[in-house]
Amino acid sequence: MNASNSPTLKHLPWIIGSLLILLSCSASKQKSAENPVYTDIQQLYTASCSGCHGQQLQHFKILKSHEKPAEALAQTIQKGNTDAGMPAFGETLSEQQIRELSAYIKGFDYEENHIVESSGDKDYTTEIVVDGLEIPWGMEFLPGGDMLIAERKGVLSRFSKTTGLHPISGLPPIRAKGQGGLMDLKLHPQYEENGWLYISFSYIDEQNSRAGNTQIIRAQLQNDALTQIETIYKGTPATTTNHHFGNRMVFDREGYLYFSNGERGERDVFPQSLDNTNGKIHRLHDDGSIPEDNPFVGQENAVGSIYSYGHRNPQGLALHPVTGQIWEHEHGPRGGDEINIIQPGVNYGWPVITYGINYIGTIITELTEKEGMEQPIHYYLPSIAPCGMAFLDSEIYPAWKNNLFIGSLRFQYLERLVLKDNSVIYQEKMLEEFGSRVRDVRVGPDGYLYVALEGPGRILKVLPR
Repeated sequence: MNASNSPTLKHLPWIIGSLLILLSCSASKQKSAENPVYTDIQQLYTASCSGCHGQQLQHFKILKSHEKPAEALAQTIQKGNTDAGMPAFGETLSEQQIRELSAYIKGFDYEENHIVESSGDKDYTTEIVVDGLEIPWGMEFLPGGDMLIAERKGVLSRFSKTTGLHPISGLPPIRAKGQGGLMDLKLHPQYEENGWLYISFSYIDEQNSRAGNTQIIRAQLQNDALTQIETIYKGTPATTTNHHFGNRMVFDREGYLYFSNGERGERDVFPQSLDNTNGKIHRLHDDGSIPEDNPFVGQENAVGSIYSYGHRNPQGLALHPVTGQIWEHEHGPRGGDEINIIQPGVNYGWPVITYGINYIGTIITELTEKEGMEQPIHYYLPSIAPCGMAFLDSEIYPAWKNNLFIGSLRFQYLERLVLKDNSVIYQEKMLEEFGSRVRDVRVGPDGYLYVALEGPGRILKVLPR
């Protein structure tokens, strides 16, 4: 292990940062709870909370959590919410700090306009294509130019430039709770011949309505209604946690469907075991059948659809336009978001190895690498909370040819990555001026880059100057 990856040095920035924050917050204890020191609390919020809730607290506004009484907010911060994936900050924060965090959330100006429409002197401009959405989780383009939009709350729509948004009926029951809901959309590579649309969502378990997992269906689209619905995948076991569902889908050049299923917030149970679907990348034929050459087919107590394992919460999958490899990114905890190239049968290490720590600042593991476990090609410290992923293979932006684009939920930007020999050699932050969480990024059939934002919910088209 080289010095740059040693556990001591890896955790040193977090340790120093946490000490500075705690020291500064400790000084603020001399002040009254009615007049909290927002500078210190904002630092604490950014370090511990913004990865899930956004730098501008967008997730609180979307879920209206800020409308809770201050006492209820403080209690949630102190005791946590296991099903929602929120740890108990009472283990590491004082009562005074928790009260000030609650006051900061309650007092934040949610109505302040954080949106700046101008792109300034950047080498791109933007155009708002669709507005008035909530959380547009996924989008896909139909032949002819219409766009399909999946909103997390369980609404599937078709957008036409001439007639606007049209709801699509026929979706199965969806468990739209926490991070779950309606998620990704993908057309079959031969959609114009067979008409298959693939849709992922969190299902409601038939035996326990409080439980669920990730499900994928395929269906035909006729007159703004889903027909011929077939279930091709259903994650198991169903759990009552409300986070880490995944899901992204991508077809490779041979027509296999790859998709992700998060570890459902149970890191010590699922990702390192092959007897469940959680914390895995899966590979299926387009009809849901299992390829005979999948790495764990025929292995006792192993789910045959598993292609790789040891993942946390993958919310990005993309096909490399040159190599044809499947690239993936996944959320780390506090630090340690990863970009990986997916290989059959490979263990990507979560939670045995990680470059991150717990949200409350404690150590998950001292290991960042271990024999038999794959290293990421790139990792983030601090976390950017990645969501959505696309390679740009369009000639419209010559300087961006084959660049990788990834959305950031935490820092509210689109990241452009320049690659060389499977290494990241340059990173650029884009769309920061919108102050919105980036949920998805796609290249349309017209060759332009489309980006889905939340807080507020809208879809942008990126245009070169």
